[in-house]
Amino acid sequence: MTMHEIPEVILKAGREKSLRRRHPWIFSGAIEKVSGQPPAGSTVRVVAQSREFLAYAACSPSSQIRLRAWSFDESSTVDSAFIESRIAVSIELRRKLGLLNPDGACRLIFSESDGLPGLIVDRYGEYLVCQFLSAGAEFWRDAIVTALQEQLSPLAIMERSEAGVRRKEGLEPRRGTLRGTVPSAPIEFVSDNFRQLVDLEQGQKTGSYLDQSNNRLRVAAYASGGRVLDAYSYSGAFSIKALLQGATDAMLIDSSADALSLARKQADLNGVAERCHYVNAGVPEELRRLRDTQEQFDLVVLDPPKFVSSQQQLKSGCRGYKDINMLGMQLLKPGGVLATFSCSGHMSADLFQKVVAGAAVDAGRDAQIIERLTQAPDHPVALPFPEAEYLKGLVLHVRR
Repeated sequence: MTMHEIPEVILKAGREKSLRRRHPWIFSGAIEKVSGQPPAGSTVRVVAQSREFLAYAACSPSSQIRLRAWSFDESSTVDSAFIESRIAVSIELRRKLGLLNPDGACRLIFSESDGLPGLIVDRYGEYLVCQFLSAGAEFWRDAIVTALQEQLSPLAIMERSEAGVRRKEGLEPRRGTLRGTVPSAPIEFVSDNFRQLVDLEQGQKTGSYLDQSNNRLRVAAYASGGRVLDAYSYSGAFSIKALLQGATDAMLIDSSADALSLARKQADLNGVAERCHYVNAGVPEELRRLRDTQEQFDLVVLDPPKFVSSQQQLKSGCRGYKDINMLGMQLLKPGGVLATFSCSGHMSADLFQKVVAGAAVDAGRDAQIIERLTQAPDHPVALPFPEAEYLKGLVLHVRR
């Protein structure tokens, strides 16, 4: 397709400012006119009122994010070779970060931050798990899978495109094997001498939470000789890492029996099973029960699922974060440490800190921030796209 055959999208006057700053999203309200009816995921040429070139972008007629920019270079061509090149650059970054060891795991491609909007690819040893979460990523799905196979030669490539954002893009959820054969049993990978299990077919997200890999090591540094409470434990990575660093025992709480079953296997794999206690229950309810029975811990980890999925949920999400942080602080011994996280992109770091500060007041505790944590380096943040920095963590010393 030549430049003149590519459908053109003209923005309203003054609505090109974000594109000039290279932010990759264009919302439906910024668009004045579209030439023709470009199919979902196809490439369009985005121009200002003056017809000045701004970007090539993937079109998503069903989404409020109507366009996602592929490139701000007018001389570029969005084709299979373009996709292959972007994938190669992403892989090379992880190589430089030392994350491509054969038995390790990392996020290979992080969507907009790696110049591939809506595409997530996680690597677990010799297996890849993909999420195609935008119309553009879906459009180039076959080219993406072919490039991954050619550049990495994995044993298998699994698709876990089940996130709710696909519906906003006019896409149905999808799961299946794209290349090779995916094991039905959990597979093992290693991170900092910590042996972890991941269920590629049934695990949450792509099977594991790789964004917390560095944070688990940091939090475990406060665990030696202490008792740990791991709330929303999932597969128990925080608590098992703490036990490996010298914690005396750990209580893991999760509402999913399957998650706790995986945690048991993982604890056994690392030789710490006898120091784990598992509670299959709703976390807020169990935290209240523990408080009422005057249980006390030296380290409390709060790593809940996303409480805020839209701006409309922000108020209720803040209440949820405040509640669990108040309870977490009430369960700490004087001098204990609280590691608390939010993975909600709509929750700013400043607001999260204010919520946690309010929780400390309600708990009657005196706390200090001793560390701020964020996502691992394989989840980079493109400077024009601050939305990529979604994970916020505070490590608090609760003095009394």
